[in-house]
Amino acid sequence: MALDEPKDNDKVFEEGTLKFVVDEQLIAQVGAIKVDFIEAGYQSGFSISTEKPLPGAGGGCSSGSCGGSCG
Repeated sequence: MALDEPKDNDKVFEEGTLKFVVDEQLIAQVGAIKVDFIEAGYQSGFSISTEKPLPGAGGGCSSGSCGGSCG
């Protein structure tokens, strides 16, 4: 997860005052993407999960889910 401006090949989703920008090819690969914020004291952060995790992806935010803080 990163801060970025929309590009031509991105799809933009808005939820309330938040705007999410996702590459269309990534959506085609992973399907539905769910972003949650988990309140857990000093370990609070975003949790990102996908319908179909990328094969061979290691830990961290790019693997389809990430516990704790994702920068």
